[in-house]
Amino acid sequence: MSTTVIVGGSIGGVRTAQALRSEGFDGELVLVDEQAELPYDKPPLSKGMLTGTSTADSIRLLTAEQAQELRIQLVLGRRAARLDVAGKAVELEDGERLTYDNLVIATGAAARPSPWGARPGIHVVRSLADAEALREGLLRSGHVVVVGGGFIGAEVAASARTLGIEVTMVDPLPTMMSRSMSTEVGAVFADFHRRRGVECRFGVGVDTITGERGDFVVGLTDGTELPAASVVVGIGAVPNDDWLKSSGLFIENGVVCDEFCRAVDAPQVYAVGDIARWLDPARGELVRLEHWTNAVDQAVCVAHNITHPDELRSYSPVEYVWSDQHDWKLQLVGRPHATDDTVLVGDPAEDRFAVLQRGVGGSFAGAVVVNWPKALVTCRKALADGADLEAVQAALTAARPIARTP
Repeated sequence: MSTTVIVGGSIGGVRTAQALRSEGFDGELVLVDEQAELPYDKPPLSKGMLTGTSTADSIRLLTAEQAQELRIQLVLGRRAARLDVAGKAVELEDGERLTYDNLVIATGAAARPSPWGARPGIHVVRSLADAEALREGLLRSGHVVVVGGGFIGAEVAASARTLGIEVTMVDPLPTMMSRSMSTEVGAVFADFHRRRGVECRFGVGVDTITGERGDFVVGLTDGTELPAASVVVGIGAVPNDDWLKSSGLFIENGVVCDEFCRAVDAPQVYAVGDIARWLDPARGELVRLEHWTNAVDQAVCVAHNITHPDELRSYSPVEYVWSDQHDWKLQLVGRPHATDDTVLVGDPAEDRFAVLQRGVGGSFAGAVVVNWPKALVTCRKALADGADLEAVQAALTAARPIARTP
């Protein structure tokens, strides 16, 4: 009987297991995760888990009963320590070896550690325990300083404001969410957060964090000192690939894979989610994405390729990611990035707009959409059809709701 071992119990690993059964895989299926918790979803950690609208039970990806029904053997609370590619075995920290016919690596990414120490009151948000500890800290005390103006920092800041807590958000870059936003669009979002009560300090870094929980002093590079009861550090993530360093796999900012999401030097080893760095045939380059939707779509592709080795599918998604901040739902589709060659349709003052990104030769590269579901549908279809930016702009302009007059 064929055995597939999946290492990693986040969304990519769980969806791979479910998709394998949907594809007709009838062999042994083993899901390994270092956390003792049943698998859970991570997007709510910086949102609903902080505000109290989500609970640990409500964000479960898989119950024990569902795992039993799908014949998924759960190996929880045990860390994968080493991969023996030649022997086709995953070695756990306690020395047990799990042999496989196919292996799926779904160990995701970890929060980039705080350069200012990890003492109580200085938080990262990557696990359920992280979110529970931060919520407790937010409810216990006052002003929080959020270091990092990316998606996690922005979501945590918005969640803290929902709880009525004073927030200062700090980032050394001048543009908020700068990996995906132009200067102009980043300024729109910064202004949005300011109007919701967040103090924004962009273009200045954090030098020191002194004091203790409830009484921190955050020293900035411009000499300013900010008092803080809690500090949240959201400065990016790094792939969880340390356990693979001795495996002989090609590891470089994740597991390097071919277009079918197979490790380039081990065709029975696949990778999904944040840890996968695969050859995107549309771009012609290696890509690693830290998006929930990417992990879900990649899991389906990998499950197909394991169960249909003679009908391999390449993986080239239309990228999609979302973020809930205050009362705005931000959705990114395609490949918007930090350039100013953009077109704004709609008015941010009306809380509904889209920013279109121009690609090579006037093509449509992607969009940032706020509170406008029909625009998102139009943009996703345009990307799939290869439409140019002018056509998308015309379609959205024609569909734009007319603002009501007082």
